[in-house]
Amino acid sequence: MAILLSLSFHPPKPPLNSSIAIFITPTPTSPSPTPTGSLLNTISKRQFILKTTLLGAISLATQNPLAQSVAESPPPSRPALSGIANTKSWFQFYGDGFSIRVPPQFQDIMEPEDFNAGMSLYGDKAKPRTFAARFASPDGSEVLSVVIRPSNQLRITFLEAKDITDLGSLKEAAKIFVPGGATIYSARTIRIKEDEGFRSYYFYEFGRDEEHVALVAAVNSGKTIIAGATAPQSKWDDDGVKLRSAAISLTVL
Repeated sequence: MAILLSLSFHPPKPPLNSSIAIFITPTPTSPSPTPTGSLLNTISKRQFILKTTLLGAISLATQNPLAQSVAESPPPSRPALSGIANTKSWFQFYGDGFSIRVPPQFQDIMEPEDFNAGMSLYGDKAKPRTFAARFASPDGSEVLSVVIRPSNQLRITFLEAKDITDLGSLKEAAKIFVPGGATIYSARTIRIKEDEGFRSYYFYEFGRDEEHVALVAAVNSGKTIIAGATAPQSKWDDDGVKLRSAAISLTVL
């Protein structure tokens, strides 16, 4: 799956003062007495000062990087992520190695078997939990879910993944997190400062089969934590900011 970015640049217009020609046309005047030596010296000094000042101004305008950057500064770029709500007032759910903000009025819809999964009984092989957290809107059409998977199940590796970048670049990892046939609307890398350095998160927003999804994935100690917020495409225009913000609120603990 390829993510194509198309950038179109317009060549900048050449500066108006890139080539300056000064033409001095003598004005015919009536014969006059020859000026004295002191007057000639005054005129020569004045012309020298004027020419030196003009050449200095031209040199500063063409060679000063600050002047060029101000004159040719591009329009402000778009923010890294648009349409994000402040989630500090939302309920913060703490799970196994992660936390996430839950939109108002969303209800916990985890099934009892989800809580018991992951526990072994009398040496039986533990059944993996389907969800680490799951919340839904009152009508059930909008869902916020968190799943945790061993990183080596997503990509074969002999080393323990410590960061999402160990699973590949943003484009390469899209093959893991975005289903085939989906239309990707946005894909970005988010880097968060932590005590021991930076942690990377991969963000994808895509649509498939009339469903719109905002997904954030991160890795910690060999486990991949994935948060996804889904809703029908018809509801995304109204609730997309809320759902996108919920997914992006995922924090690895």
